[in-house]
Amino acid sequence: MFAPVPTVDVRYEVLAMGAFGARPGLAAAELPAAEDALSSWLRAVILGGQGRYAAARAELSAMRRRTADPVLLSLAASTEGSLLRQLGWHAAASGPDGRAAALALPGGDLAFAPAGSAPDRVDAICDALTGLAADALGAGRLALARRLLDRSRAALDPDGLRWRAWIRWHWVSAETALASGAAREALPHARDALALAEAAPSVRHRVKSRLLVAAATAASGDVEHARVLADTVAAECREHDLLPLRWACAMLRSGLSDPGAAGEAAACAAGIARRGGRFRPPGAA
Repeated sequence: MFAPVPTVDVRYEVLAMGAFGARPGLAAAELPAAEDALSSWLRAVILGGQGRYAAARAELSAMRRRTADPVLLSLAASTEGSLLRQLGWHAAASGPDGRAAALALPGGDLAFAPAGSAPDRVDAICDALTGLAADALGAGRLALARRLLDRSRAALDPDGLRWRAWIRWHWVSAETALASGAAREALPHARDALALAEAAPSVRHRVKSRLLVAAATAASGDVEHARVLADTVAAECREHDLLPLRWACAMLRSGLSDPGAAGEAAACAAGIARRGGRFRPPGAA
């Protein structure tokens, strides 16, 4: 199971709980200071999930200064790509995602390796390849996205213990299917992601998986059920200060004719801008 808590140090426990556990909305004042590269990465994941992009980028810069470990540097690059992608900069994200792959992939065997108690090379490989697939998807290169997803899946454990990597793989698989107009293919992937997330400790992964189920449900034609699901996601995003997911949910709800959703999306976008996030303007590369 992916649980990056290398010791019983309470600082790591708090950071892991925020990054991949029950408290993604931890306030900045509640976050323990980073003592090493891994704790910087966990802080960056928490801050990114809250849409605190400037602070997350600062943590990733600190992380790179603290380590020469290729696995940790790969994770930092993948996280940088994810932050860009959340704001619509898919072409720009392919740069750090490509660096992440280059750091993680050279040498060794890509065959199955058991999950450990801290992020390892297989986690880094899956993050990089799934990130590159999402970048390709955002650029409209669906065939390339599918090939990259196939490569990522080949590195994954068959028993699902790497729950974070599997959930991300299902997310991008569902998004690729939706972009292909294959809603019936997308919905099982979204539901599989949610089933894994419901058995995992991460609130953030459950919320995003529910959002993707709502989107796939809407694309499948069940608009009323999608509205109910999206309303639940919106409430969870507000509760846990998951501002980027709240914005995405508001955009979905606006498409489902929720009268207040467009205003909420605009307010979320303004909040993201105040936290250092800049959405890609329409037509920008």
